[in-house]
Amino acid sequence: MTTISLVTGGSRGLGRSTAHSIAARGGDVVITYQSRADEARAVAAEIAATGRKAVALQLDVGNAATFPAFVSMLRSALGESWGRDTFDHLVNNAGHGDHALIADTTEAQFDQLVDVHFKGVFFLTQALLPMLADGGRIVNLSSGLTRVSAPGWAAYSAVKGAVEVLSVYMAKELGARGIAVNTVAPGAIETDFFGGAVRDTPEFNKFFADMTALGRVGVADDIGPMIASLLGPDNRWVNAQRIEVSGGQGI
Repeated sequence: MTTISLVTGGSRGLGRSTAHSIAARGGDVVITYQSRADEARAVAAEIAATGRKAVALQLDVGNAATFPAFVSMLRSALGESWGRDTFDHLVNNAGHGDHALIADTTEAQFDQLVDVHFKGVFFLTQALLPMLADGGRIVNLSSGLTRVSAPGWAAYSAVKGAVEVLSVYMAKELGARGIAVNTVAPGAIETDFFGGAVRDTPEFNKFFADMTALGRVGVADDIGPMIASLLGPDNRWVNAQRIEVSGGQGI
């Protein structure tokens, strides 16, 4: 049976690459977007052109009050497009970056990082658990910055560290249903994350490239195929792991 994967933040960057990689391996995809509806629909159309099914749905992962309405919308989409009331894989990818030294971080910055990267992951997963098929998979996105520090990323990295711990507990509690849960921690990637800083700022790009054994920063297609492979049957025994995909950053 064809799998259905839900990828949050699938209109761009790592989420887009992940969605395309899942489709290339024969899976169907639901992608979410916060505000880039045209980009999300374009990704869905690109996937549909390959012969796989794809649906784009709006979701604000930083606003847990909207999750019940999203669940209803997802349930309708699953029924209409696949004749199912469950899906197989959840990839909690959506997020944003915010760079500030500890001395300069505002409460608003901190709260938004928590809401999007930790509270959102926790309560969206909770809301979706009744629809996640037994034997399914969850992949939560973290960051190489939970292992290698750089000034200004304390709040962002701390909430990503919380996600890593949460993933282990998810694996423990959902194991009875055969659901495997892992964390993927990318290194510095050339996307529009944090305003495209790694991609567009030469000194920033060089800073992280010089930290990496392979001598460059990553691109989205270094990450998406890896996530897609983690969802496949060849990796069915990988569970409760933090998997860094960084080209050897900070070794």
